[in-house]
Amino acid sequence: MTTERDIGAGEVVLPAADLAATLDFFTDTLGFRLLAIFPAEDPEIAVIDGYGLRLRLDRGFDGAPGRLRLTGEEGTLHAPNGTAIDIAPTDGMADVPPPADTLSIVEAGDWVTGRAGMLYRDLVPDRAGGHVVASHIRIPRAGPVADMVHYHRVRFQMIHCLAGWVRLVYEDQGPPFVMEAGDCVLQPPEIRHRVLDASAGLEVVEVASPAAHPTLIDHDLDLPTATLAPERDFAGQRFHLHRAGEAAWAPSELAGFEIRDIGLSAPTGGIAEAHLLRASAGGAGGLSTSHPGVLLLFIVRGELDVDLAGEPARRIGGGAAITLPPATPCRIAARSDDLEILRVHLKG
Repeated sequence: MTTERDIGAGEVVLPAADLAATLDFFTDTLGFRLLAIFPAEDPEIAVIDGYGLRLRLDRGFDGAPGRLRLTGEEGTLHAPNGTAIDIAPTDGMADVPPPADTLSIVEAGDWVTGRAGMLYRDLVPDRAGGHVVASHIRIPRAGPVADMVHYHRVRFQMIHCLAGWVRLVYEDQGPPFVMEAGDCVLQPPEIRHRVLDASAGLEVVEVASPAAHPTLIDHDLDLPTATLAPERDFAGQRFHLHRAGEAAWAPSELAGFEIRDIGLSAPTGGIAEAHLLRASAGGAGGLSTSHPGVLLLFIVRGELDVDLAGEPARRIGGGAAITLPPATPCRIAARSDDLEILRVHLKG
């Protein structure tokens, strides 16, 4: 950033009609330190700092008292000048709520502009009670992506490329690489990464748990890192890149379908699995989620008929998503030869 001004330290100005009492509160109760106070004979202004904040307490300022947020044992305090100080736990990963009995089919929805200018479409409307968020993401224009080195405090996160390509770089995983249609990456918790550039019309599906999780920017780390550590442990998980061109199809447990394992069970420590299914020899089979957790089906391409819990069959096509809670019978039947389904199972 460039500026024509020579800017020094920044300060937040707060009113302090009773400067002595306000200063005592911030220094004695909250642990701020005094940097400056003037004039000596009748102080009007005190400058203090602490916890990454620099405050200017001004006896003659008649503005709003403001609100500060500190991390620690939860509670709210009020300074003599009226400033509210909210004390809250750090922005760590929220607890993962147990999955709700979400049964849904999403065929279309509004696109919203999210982080780095990317377009998002929600695939699980109620997010299974906060257990999981699944997004269909687009980058319409080719070229560099306005992204920064960042990381997510999550329990699970994967990205599956549907169309186009995207160039990414990950902490301790070597130089940038290109992920193409059919490829998938497992992002273990808090691995630093960055989206560099993408083709026009890039589309991916991202699945993460819990649904509410912070994205944090790392301004100090440069990627790629000098270290190459493909087996590095990140909170019990490791980075994994699935290459579609190197993977084999095999007969599926569903009659009339073939399956391709994306390989997430081992690197996630068994908390998740992901597979691709494609129609063969008629493509009709039953599904039943007999394990805890949530099963998400995303129709990559083609059409199918889906029969949920004995209801009349419903035809859906590419871009649709089905969310199944535990022990929910479901029958699917291919209605096009090019049918392909991404199946993600979060095991609770």
